[in-house]
Amino acid sequence: MPATPAAAVRGYLDHLRVERGLAANTLAAYRRDLDRYLAHLTVLGLSAIEQVREQHVSSFLVALRSGSDGGSPLTASSAARAVVAVRGLHKFLVLEGMSPLDPAGEVRPPSPPRRLPKAIAVGEVEALLDAASLGGTPSALRDRAVLELLYGSGARISEAVGLDVDDLDLVEGLVRLRGKGSKERIVPIGSYAVRALEAYLVRVRPDLVRRGRGTPAVFCNLRGGRLSRQSVWTALQAAAERAGVAAHVSPHTLRHSFATHLLEGGADVRVVQELLGHASVTTTQIYTKVTADTLREVYAASHPRALA
Repeated sequence: MPATPAAAVRGYLDHLRVERGLAANTLAAYRRDLDRYLAHLTVLGLSAIEQVREQHVSSFLVALRSGSDGGSPLTASSAARAVVAVRGLHKFLVLEGMSPLDPAGEVRPPSPPRRLPKAIAVGEVEALLDAASLGGTPSALRDRAVLELLYGSGARISEAVGLDVDDLDLVEGLVRLRGKGSKERIVPIGSYAVRALEAYLVRVRPDLVRRGRGTPAVFCNLRGGRLSRQSVWTALQAAAERAGVAAHVSPHTLRHSFATHLLEGGADVRVVQELLGHASVTTTQIYTKVTADTLREVYAASHPRALA
């Protein structure tokens, strides 16, 4: 006897809970999305899972985005999550021999809109970096060094806290970063970052290392272990507050600002791609929109024939 959609969903959720061990919150999200899918199939008059075809799954996606099924219209990212749940359901049913075909295999989740990176002005970055070292305490010198490195190299936060001492060449002003997929790249850092790192390495790090087990990490916590990403987040938030930077900032903000300020200064987008460690220049080109907006503002304010 063909399985009903409700029975098929129960079997899939049991599989996710028992075999896949999904977390309770994740499982609850799957259940909500699939309950809405079941309601959609009921409205379509489908009483057996074998009756579902690609057009039925596609119409569910339309209903998610428009709210035409009586539910709340979903954003692209939320609708994509629901479609992923439905695709997982039908793939599972085929593998279990409960359905002869996969009607959701060709239904693609909607792509979320590409958001422009958030960058802060050069003056705000400078104020933030100065605020990080206020007081001259050991932890302040360390925080200044890691934030200078983030802005001076465009490193991801994971790359910065993952640095070992052997990855630094401060004589040449170079740092070796290990990015996504364990890909390595060597990037230059400016004199400000070099001086901040030298001050930290000479005056602070030796004492921190003695408190632990001799870690090779560049950036250490007060117990002598490798500094965590959360600690950098905390230091950055504190520095932004002291500097009076109103915009929300994160370690990625410094990476975005690094790229945007380079492009505004005339750097080639492919050079910036290499510095950021992007696999494709397409990823880097999102920053050119920010630069274009800046150029447009300058043009509108300065050119005698720009204003009506």
